[in-house]
Amino acid sequence: MKKISSLILALLLILPIVVSCNGGYDTAPKEGIWESTTIGKGDKTFTLEIVTEDKSVTHTIKTDKKTVGEALAEVGLLEGENGPYGLYVKRVNGVLADYDTDKTYWAFYINGEYASTGVDMTDIEENATYKLSKEK
Repeated sequence: MKKISSLILALLLILPIVVSCNGGYDTAPKEGIWESTTIGKGDKTFTLEIVTEDKSVTHTIKTDKKTVGEALAEVGLLEGENGPYGLYVKRVNGVLADYDTDKTYWAFYINGEYASTGVDMTDIEENATYKLSKEK
């Protein structure tokens, strides 16, 4: 009985740690997050909408980073390659867009307008809505 009580006590002490690690989404899992949630920590807040051919999701992002690209990379929602024109976004929320193989790319929008700057050159605007859409 003593062993069972000790085991139950240990599980009760560990459970809040496991829940906070998995449910808080401080960083996105490799397969992405497809239910709306708040991701990250920081004083700045913005909204990110991610749209693919068959899925879409809207997240609230919290960060202390300066640019949208830095914030999204920090929380694991964005991956890319540095090129002559800045960051070439290849993967968003676990989804690959590769122009060289299937002519798709990640289009970037700021408050509903097609962006004239890349994510790595766009300073975060408090409470702005950004969108990354996989397009052809």
